[in-house]
Amino acid sequence: MRNKIVAGNWKMNKTRTEAEALAQGIVDGLAGKNIPDSVKVLMCPPAPYLWQVQQIANGHPAVFVGGQNCHQASSGAYTGEIAAPMLTALGITYVLVGHSERRAYFGEGHDILKAKVDAVIAEGLQAVFCCGEELAIREAGEQEGVVKTQLTESLFHLSAEQFTQVVIAYEPVWAIGTGKTASPEQAEAMHAFIRQLVKEKYGAEIADQTTILYGGSVKPANAAALFTQPNVDGGLIGGASLKVETFVPVIEEMCRQMA
Repeated sequence: MRNKIVAGNWKMNKTRTEAEALAQGIVDGLAGKNIPDSVKVLMCPPAPYLWQVQQIANGHPAVFVGGQNCHQASSGAYTGEIAAPMLTALGITYVLVGHSERRAYFGEGHDILKAKVDAVIAEGLQAVFCCGEELAIREAGEQEGVVKTQLTESLFHLSAEQFTQVVIAYEPVWAIGTGKTASPEQAEAMHAFIRQLVKEKYGAEIADQTTILYGGSVKPANAAALFTQPNVDGGLIGGASLKVETFVPVIEEMCRQMA
């Protein structure tokens, strides 16, 4: 059975005190809950709080911590950047690569993301590789071509063994903060398409084991409808991950689905 992951991307939010309180609230909210072995909870705080949040996450076996980004070089004169070995040294196990905001605001294209994926894999981290299309692409019916290109150019150079360190997160950028909503059926259609691409490249066994997350405004109200889709293996969650009262219920819904 492939892993199911409920991941919270805190983005550039929270002070240190707030981050510690949120992490502790999530861990406390899961205490005593029946969490299947296949369900993982991931918190991705701002970089200055990785160590503090990691210490809190150590209090629950199902909770892990991820970085929001890392540089493709292992060290060097890159002021303000974070290298994959630095994350490893903190006990971090996951890192986001290619988030839509990194692509849009920081100009991260296929080549840069390919290099970042290589750096993450070489360090033994799990890469949560983000892909997805903007509204104009969706309205033109070109979403599958765009996602295929993103995967092909930045992921599909990996060997089959290396690819087992990859989690894919599909982000329909057009459904985030636009007032438009992706239906569970639309999410499932893209996830099924992605899994088929992985199958064609790496075979059925690896495709069946690849975790594919949905990153389109998951919240308690729509978690059940999304998580019942056969190819949706969890969520990469933004706003709802910033409050215990909205993040923990999403985790609980995933656990119910796996019970």
